[in-house]
Amino acid sequence: MNDELPLARRDEIANRLAQGQPVVAAALAVEFNLSEDAIRRDLRALAAEGRCRRVYGGALPITPASAPMANRMDVARERKSALARSAVPLIQPGELLFLDSGSTNLALVDLLPEECELTVATNSIDIAAAVLRRADLHLIMIGGSVDPAVGGCVDASAVQNVEQLNIDRCFIGSCAISPKGGISAFGLADATFKRAVLAASQHSVVLAITDKFNTRAPHRVAAIKAIGCVIVEHDLPRAEQVALSKAGLSVLKAEPPASL
Repeated sequence: MNDELPLARRDEIANRLAQGQPVVAAALAVEFNLSEDAIRRDLRALAAEGRCRRVYGGALPITPASAPMANRMDVARERKSALARSAVPLIQPGELLFLDSGSTNLALVDLLPEECELTVATNSIDIAAAVLRRADLHLIMIGGSVDPAVGGCVDASAVQNVEQLNIDRCFIGSCAISPKGGISAFGLADATFKRAVLAASQHSVVLAITDKFNTRAPHRVAAIKAIGCVIVEHDLPRAEQVALSKAGLSVLKAEPPASL
């Protein structure tokens, strides 16, 4: 058997992913005249090498937004903190907040006002740990099977748990955001969980770093007009801001990071 042929095919698939192209297993099977099982083996091997993110039916390129939660925590910390600071004035005393798993929402924990007697619910391991370090905050942990890429629980058990809450204000994570595509997620379970959080919440907020506007994700969470408010970075192009406003969204612009 010639081992060079499958390696060459895998390199071709990896090259497309490196160029930012998502790939579909069924289409690749037709193109290379192979079974979908063979293509899926290629995609599993590439995912194991950290060169793509597996999704149902194919694979997506690795982008900063699609990297595992553990890898995102130390990226662009000051930019995320600037977004979080702009969110603090929205929070009212006594609220039950939901902080969806995400590195930008993690930045909000240390900035929550001490005197407001807040309760924080979260599905995120890292956010829960940060909340526990603050004696003034009450914690509700949404449990279930942990998805390493999400950094938290998004399975059916987690959905059932969150459906029992009356959330005052949720900070929903977004893998991608656009005026036409709305808020989207990379994983189907993550998108389903986020929709349950939105349904259980009176108010919703998205903290969106600019990179999220240049990312595509396959699973729609909600249309733009279904989100109460999005907080964007100071340098988001004005055309993007106007498009969000025209789509029916309340847009707040964060101050520049302290390092600028």
